[in-house]
Amino acid sequence: MTEFTTQAGAARRAALALSTASRATKDAALAAMAAALTAGQDAILAANATDVARAEAAGVGAALIDRLRLTPDRVAAMATGLTDLAVLADPVGEVVRGWQLPNGVHVDQVRTPLGVIGIIYEARPNVTADAAGICLKAGNAVLLRGSSSALASNRAIVTALRAGLTAAGLDPAAVSLVEGDRSVTGEMMAARGLIDVLIPRGGADLIDTVVRGSQVPVIETGTGNCHLFVDASADPDMALAIMLNAKTQRPSVCNALETLVVHAGIAASFIPQAVDALAAAGVTAQGSRAAQGFDARIAPAPDDGWDAEFLSLDIRIAVADGLDEAIAFIRTHSSGHSETIVTADLANAQRFVAAVDAACVLVNASSRFVDGGQFGFGAEIGTSTQKLHARGPMALPEMTTTKYVITGSGQVRA
Repeated sequence: MTEFTTQAGAARRAALALSTASRATKDAALAAMAAALTAGQDAILAANATDVARAEAAGVGAALIDRLRLTPDRVAAMATGLTDLAVLADPVGEVVRGWQLPNGVHVDQVRTPLGVIGIIYEARPNVTADAAGICLKAGNAVLLRGSSSALASNRAIVTALRAGLTAAGLDPAAVSLVEGDRSVTGEMMAARGLIDVLIPRGGADLIDTVVRGSQVPVIETGTGNCHLFVDASADPDMALAIMLNAKTQRPSVCNALETLVVHAGIAASFIPQAVDALAAAGVTAQGSRAAQGFDARIAPAPDDGWDAEFLSLDIRIAVADGLDEAIAFIRTHSSGHSETIVTADLANAQRFVAAVDAACVLVNASSRFVDGGQFGFGAEIGTSTQKLHARGPMALPEMTTTKYVITGSGQVRA
């Protein structure tokens, strides 16, 4: 028996106890975990400084450093995320639907925990606390497999979270950090019967590796090649404000804007304004030949360069002859995360919403709103871009499954 299988077995036992824990018990644990994070802030920040220094010495890019770095405000936000979860309704036991059969038998579809959730993720140590809190509130144990770049940070965070669980009288094995070399990731992907579902969160290579290699069911979170289409009827000031917020408010995250698509009817006036605003914010633009024709500051975009995330202060600009061409362009290059239209035309907004295939579609609002916290869910596990079980920001309900409860008074089937 390997260290991982021992750890996973302990998580299964913890999950069994959590599955019947009361809301009061889980909420008390969340409060204790939040208090432990606050009390352990100095240790967490010191561990994170070690991770950041190691990453900087290795030449890691600025976007990944930003994802890795913790600050007092970010630690406080992790703790607040846990206390915010405590005030949300407990999804476990919720009746999704119910009905009575003609013979008097009553059928209820009821939310129930998934069991043991494995999460494989890169950098972003705040995910450690968010994921632990959401899984716990939904009655699940969680096995956290963070990247080696955040190992010291994740150790310190999980130490605090487990201290909180112990203080609340719950089994600390409900939250475990999975360490080891790449073979351990392989063990997790092969752990059918020990892990009920795996969730990969990170870059395209990580997600693809888990989706293709896992024997355990996977909820796929996606990369964020997010587009903004500025329609001919758009208010240019609104469009510029949404573009800048979506691109620059935090460029290293998956709901940041990566590609601007402008209606040809306003491209001559809007694109130079957009490039002015982007340049003032430190954003470098590349684009199609059509876009370059409206502003010489736009560098050529490589022919195969329309599908990837930048996660940095860079943007692509394209021109579309109309709404249908913009929709076709977005459907070709979208990662299915978040897509936006700025328009004053209600019919165009409705057509865009109906025709664009993405987890989240926005009208006249920044894609930075695509976030569990912004949606009022509390923290989130990530944004699912698949179409089964969960799609969009995943919070408490998405960390449950359902079972049918059938209640009779002695009926038998004829």
